[in-house]
Amino acid sequence: MNGSYGQVSRRLFVTGLFATAATAALPVGTGAARPRTQVLRAKPAKVSIGARTVSTWTYDGRLPGPRIEATAGGVVRARLVNDLPAATTVHWHGIRLDARMDGAPGYTQKPVPPGGTFDYAFTTPDPGTYFYHSHVGMQNDRGLYGTLIVTDPHEPLGYDQEFTVVLDDWLDGMIGTPDDALRRLNASTAHDDTLRSDLLGGVTAELRHPYYLVNGRAAEAPEVFESKPGRLVRLRIINAAADTAFRVALGGHRLGVTHTDGFPCAPLTVDTILIGMGERYDVLVRLGDGAFPLVAEAEGKGARAFAIVRTSRKAGAPRSGVRLSELSGRRLTYADLNARRADRLPRPSRSVTVTLGMRPSGNEWTMNDRLAADPMRLRVERGETIRIVLDNQSPMWHPMHLHGHTFQVRTSSGPQGPRKDTVNVLPRERLNIDVHADNPGEWMFHCHNLYHQEQGMMGTLGYGPAKRAMKH
Repeated sequence: MNGSYGQVSRRLFVTGLFATAATAALPVGTGAARPRTQVLRAKPAKVSIGARTVSTWTYDGRLPGPRIEATAGGVVRARLVNDLPAATTVHWHGIRLDARMDGAPGYTQKPVPPGGTFDYAFTTPDPGTYFYHSHVGMQNDRGLYGTLIVTDPHEPLGYDQEFTVVLDDWLDGMIGTPDDALRRLNASTAHDDTLRSDLLGGVTAELRHPYYLVNGRAAEAPEVFESKPGRLVRLRIINAAADTAFRVALGGHRLGVTHTDGFPCAPLTVDTILIGMGERYDVLVRLGDGAFPLVAEAEGKGARAFAIVRTSRKAGAPRSGVRLSELSGRRLTYADLNARRADRLPRPSRSVTVTLGMRPSGNEWTMNDRLAADPMRLRVERGETIRIVLDNQSPMWHPMHLHGHTFQVRTSSGPQGPRKDTVNVLPRERLNIDVHADNPGEWMFHCHNLYHQEQGMMGTLGYGPAKRAMKH
């Protein structure tokens, strides 16, 4: 990659010009001009994912759903219209918002019944790359997701163009529904030990999906991102998959990492990024002249999502099976990432351990040996900072996501660690995250492998004495 990216990165790092993020979720203001309401109509639809057209559930008949844009400190208003044959909600993944707007069924709202509506309104305190999705059952393994991009009114990054890259695994309408797949898993005592990764040190996933997608497109009819040689491009990479971690690389280029889960980090350059379900990364790339493969290897599955970045009409299209040396090059790790000084959290006053486990059946996943039906609850008091020690005693890896907050990952080798809302915990690994309790409510804390979530790996973080959960 052109060396000018390194110059840009160093300048941003030295001068401390990364965007300032708000430090707490804010209530929706009443004095500002009322923003336009985005209508999200959840409905059955037929969508093309390449050579195949499938029946699924979508927002507005699109895959992914409509892109929603907001400005940091501004307000998002969205009306969910439920034209599905089942109840649903919308969760705004990664946003530190008022608990009533979180879309967590049974905790912050009752699911919206068929024919019903719900009006979401919340402030977006932090600029960054986010997404939204259903949080009811297996619906997120259908087409019920879309992007939420929160821009910085004082954007410090200088770049020419940006692309949003949404990764997904797909089975709906091809081998039944996600609910069918979950029933098959629950009925089986045999597990696919071939879904392994030397990189992750254990079993990566529950099943193989027939397709892996970039922006709703399969490799046979790939998404094409058009640009020009020499442009500095920002890639906003989102993993919306249910069961797949992706290793991402762009042929012939290196990736300048600038943000993780919306928050800026000290910039660095790598060849490839491993992105778990629910994670997001922003990278800068100085594009060469040609047509380049954008590859997202489905980790441990022997398959990939694929797209093309084209800067020349004369260049031939790369093949989806092309080998990329970048995929085995320098890989980003959490130890490489550090939050800027303004985003570092206070040191914790106490520590609690959350053990991630598996019951003998292999179909029940636990937090402190409890299932979602009787969930583990971490009690916090407003204003305190706690350290959560995530102790993964299971043979699989878990991308753990906390609603309503971000946390700081504390690695043994990193001096500070990144701010995130989703973190991959590898098999037999212990990983520390610090959480500052500044957003009262009852908040879901769960594995973002959707099958693990539905098989029990969901607890809560709650303020003060426990409150009775809402009835569904």
